[in-house]
Amino acid sequence: MRKLLAALVALLVFAPAAQAGGNHHRELRGYAHGTWQSFVAMTDKKSGLPADVLNADGTTSVQTSTTNIGAYMWSAVAARELGFISKGELTQRLTKTLRSLERMERHRPSGQFYNWYDHRTGEKLTVWPPTGQPRTPILSSVDNGWLAVGLKIVSNSVPALRKRASKLYESMDFGFYYRPDVNRILFHYEPDTGAAPCCYDTVVSESRIATYIGIARGQMPPKTFYGTHRSWPDSCQHSWTETRPVGVTRRYFGVDVFEGALPYAGMLVVPSWGGSMFEALMPALFVPEERWAPRSWGDNHPLTVKAQIHHGLEEARYGYWGFSPANVPEGGYAVYGVDGIGSDPNGNPSNNDRTLIDHGWPGCEGRDPQPDPPPSAYTNGVVTPHAAFLALRYAPRETLENLRRLARDFPGLYGKWGFRDSVNVDTGTVSPAYLSLDQGMIMAALSNALSDDLLRRAFADRELERGLRHVIGIERFTTSKG
Repeated sequence: MRKLLAALVALLVFAPAAQAGGNHHRELRGYAHGTWQSFVAMTDKKSGLPADVLNADGTTSVQTSTTNIGAYMWSAVAARELGFISKGELTQRLTKTLRSLERMERHRPSGQFYNWYDHRTGEKLTVWPPTGQPRTPILSSVDNGWLAVGLKIVSNSVPALRKRASKLYESMDFGFYYRPDVNRILFHYEPDTGAAPCCYDTVVSESRIATYIGIARGQMPPKTFYGTHRSWPDSCQHSWTETRPVGVTRRYFGVDVFEGALPYAGMLVVPSWGGSMFEALMPALFVPEERWAPRSWGDNHPLTVKAQIHHGLEEARYGYWGFSPANVPEGGYAVYGVDGIGSDPNGNPSNNDRTLIDHGWPGCEGRDPQPDPPPSAYTNGVVTPHAAFLALRYAPRETLENLRRLARDFPGLYGKWGFRDSVNVDTGTVSPAYLSLDQGMIMAALSNALSDDLLRRAFADRELERGLRHVIGIERFTTSKG
C-alpha cells in the first residue's frame, strides 16, 4: 500500500511548482517558531551555549560543537527578525554566547576553536560524555567554518555586539588548513599529536564554506576552490565508484578540472560524496551560489533537489523524501543520502537496510553494471525533515507538501519544538531527539524564505562578494536537466 501511495503522490508533486508565499506564510512561521523554541530549550542559561542534542523529555547532551554554536547564533538573529524575541533579548542571549567564546580554550597560533566543548561551562572536552571514553581534541575546518558564519552574521546584524563578534571572526585563520601540495584543505588537525588527515576532495560538500571564507579573506589562494573533484575522473583507475561520469576538462586559475557529472534519472548531476542534501545545499543557506555561479551551482542545486524527490517518490517509493545524515530513529546516528548522486562506493543509503545501486563502468574489467533494486527492496527508509527544508528555495510547493505529509502521517514527529530529527517511514518510529545542527539548518532556510534572505544578506556582504564571486562565477558544470 505504501508503494502505491508513493506513486500517486509522485504524480501530484511533479506538477509545475509554485512559489511559497501568501497562504504559506503562517505555516512557515509556525515551523520557525517551534524550531526556535527548541533552541531556547537546549541552550544553557548561564553559558549561552546550545547542547548538541535536545531529547524529547527536555534533557540535553553535555557536549556541544563549534557548528552548534554558530547555528544558535544565526538562529537567534533570525528569531529577532521574525519577532519571536526582542532586540534586548537577542543582545542578552548573544552577549552570553560571545563571553563564553572569548573564554573558551582554542588553538592560539591559528585562532581556531576545538570541536567539542561542555555546553554548560565552555570547557574543552577530552572525554566523550555519552560513553566516558577518551577523545583527542581536534580543530575541524568545516566546523570552524560554521562558527565563523555565525560570528559574521552577528557582527553584521547586532550593532551592540559588532566589535566583539568581528574580533573573534577576524582572529580565525583558515589558511592554517590549506595544503598547497594538494591544493586542498585538511579535514582537521590534532594539536596534541600533530595528526593532520588530508583532505576534503569533493566540491559538493559542506566543507566548501571553509574554503569560501579562506579565499574571501585572502588566507588561501583562489585556485583552492578548483582543487577538489567535481566527480572522479572518467578512467578505469577510478571505477571503484558506482556510476561512470560524463564530462569534459576545463581550466580555471591555472588548474585543470574534470567537470564530471553522474547520469541519474535522465539528468546529469554533479555528485557529492554521499548524495545527501546538506552536503550540497547547506552552504547555499548563506552564500547566493546560484546567483554568483549560475552555470554551476545555479544548475546543480535544483537538480539535487529533483533527484532527492525522484528517489523518495519513484525510485524507492517511500511516499516521502529528504535524505541526509541524521539520528537513526531507533537509536544512534547514520549518514543517509541518495546513492545514485553520491560517489561513495559503500553508499550513503536512504534506508537502514542499506539498499545500494551499482551502475558499473562499461569498458572496465570486472565492472559490469548490476540491475537496479526494485522499489520493494528499499525497506526501513529514513527521512529527516531538515533535508526537506533545505529544498524550500528550489521546490517550495513540493517541500511544503512533503512536510505536511510527514507531520500528518507520523505522530510525534512534529510538536512544540518543531520537527524531531528523523523518522523510519516504514515502521513509523520517530527519533526521540532534536539535533541543534539540523535545527539550525531548518531555521536558516525558514528565515531566508520569510525575511528576504536575511541570513544570506548578513553573511554574504560586499567584502565576501568581492573576494569570492569572481572565483566561483566562471565555472561551468556538465549538468543536464534531462
